[in-house]
Amino acid sequence: MGARRIQVMPGVTITNDRCLILDDGPTVVIGDLHLGYENALEKEGMFIPRINTEAIRDSLNGILDRYEPERVVLLGDIKHEFQRSSYKSREDVRNIIKLVDEAAEAIVIRGNHDNFLQNIVASMGINSLDYIDIMGFRLEHGHVDSGIRPVIIGHEHPSVKIPGELSGSMKLQCFVVAKEQGVIVIPPFSPFASGNDLNPGPSAVMAPALKSCDLSKVDVYGVSDLGLMELGRLTDVNLLTI
Repeated sequence: MGARRIQVMPGVTITNDRCLILDDGPTVVIGDLHLGYENALEKEGMFIPRINTEAIRDSLNGILDRYEPERVVLLGDIKHEFQRSSYKSREDVRNIIKLVDEAAEAIVIRGNHDNFLQNIVASMGINSLDYIDIMGFRLEHGHVDSGIRPVIIGHEHPSVKIPGELSGSMKLQCFVVAKEQGVIVIPPFSPFASGNDLNPGPSAVMAPALKSCDLSKVDVYGVSDLGLMELGRLTDVNLLTI
């Protein structure tokens, strides 16, 4: 069985709750909520149950109870729609941020999906930021690389695919830790966020900070129902089978 938490750098712990914990506070870091995902699909004629927000609410309540953070950093792509959100999507964003803000200090970082986010949160007395620095780490969404290191980002939706010996495969969303380059990538928090398979190597990478790393030297930690799985180097993942 995997671990629930693993310290990957001094003062930095990753968790099977798809969040990262910084000792200062402590501070919980969560990425890529993509609230309003269902509404965006409905505009394209696809209708799915509206469970994204409720699943995020339940997971957040568990995290707030378990880790009792002083602050929570929402690391961008809080909303899914690039354009102005519907009333329901705006209320989803406000309700989730309110949930966080009632238990801890809510810090809102803008992602590439977060056009018009400031208009949504302004009435709550919250300013959306491009980044924040905590414990010497730059925390930014990751679609643009500030060049500051060490850095913690989202955006990538990292995953790895472990092939089966006979047929099929298992895809795991993951944390990626490049210690030498000072880059940590966290998985998306939305249950609907598709994982970007990193197995093919640099050509598959989206986030500039991760693209600048030597992928043969990054450590990968898979998120599974059994806990965090230490998968070793990305090059080793290609040799694994299930």
